Amino acid sequence: MTHVEIYTKSWCPFCKRAKAHLDAKGVSYREIDVTTDSVREAEMVDRSNRHTVPQIFIDGYHVGGSDDLAAAETDGLLDRLLAGQSEGEAA
Repeated sequence: MTHVEIYTKSWCPFCKRAKAHLDAKGVSYREIDVTTDSVREAEMVDRSNRHTVPQIFIDGYHVGGSDDLAAAETDGLLDRLLAGQSEGEAA
């Protein structure tokens, strides 16, 4: 089973869009709300090297933000990652 994590902020429309996309695909994910959690936000920045939300990880692979998730869907990468292929196989 793939492990999906998404760092979000409660007010973020891009976060809502990314979660809706994952929900529509029936994907379970762990949401990490960094709205008021500076420690988790620093963790997100360390993992992604980005300061914006959402930041999405599938089995440790950094997909990116909402636009990156949509692009991964378009080119088939998202389905490959969700099928459990390793980063090298999915890329």
